[in-house]
Amino acid sequence: MIDRSVLPDFELPATGNQRFQLSAFKRHPFVLYFYPRDDTPGCTDEGRQFRDLHAKFVNARVPVFGVSRDTIASHEKFKQKMSFPFELLSDPDEKVCAIFAVMKMKNMYGRQVRGIERSTFVIDREGRIAKAWRGVKVPGHAQEVLDFIRSAPL
Repeated sequence: MIDRSVLPDFELPATGNQRFQLSAFKRHPFVLYFYPRDDTPGCTDEGRQFRDLHAKFVNARVPVFGVSRDTIASHEKFKQKMSFPFELLSDPDEKVCAIFAVMKMKNMYGRQVRGIERSTFVIDREGRIAKAWRGVKVPGHAQEVLDFIRSAPL
């Protein structure tokens, strides 16, 4: 079940020397995808999918933003290397990760580590979560998000 309450306002630094503020998107739906780490295989594949479908998200008037705990400097390198046409948001203090409850204990090479569970959220024009995907499997995911956007009143 998705909590349909309005999300609390938040602000994060973004690539391109910008700042992302939730309240600036009032009446404008958008996608936030949370990923574990810049320049890793799964995160690179996921970003490529959103990059390759970017024009279709733009045509749907639903911008995409990636979020991880990496620094802006790391994000800038990753964005440039992969030619991402969308901004990446930095949440090193995990404040926004906490709002979306994406921090989880995961098994990595046989030991428990705390990290971001790959998750995507479509936020509607009222600032509510319209759809959430948690524990995302990368293949075909960006297309699934786009299909939802095309079918849902946001």
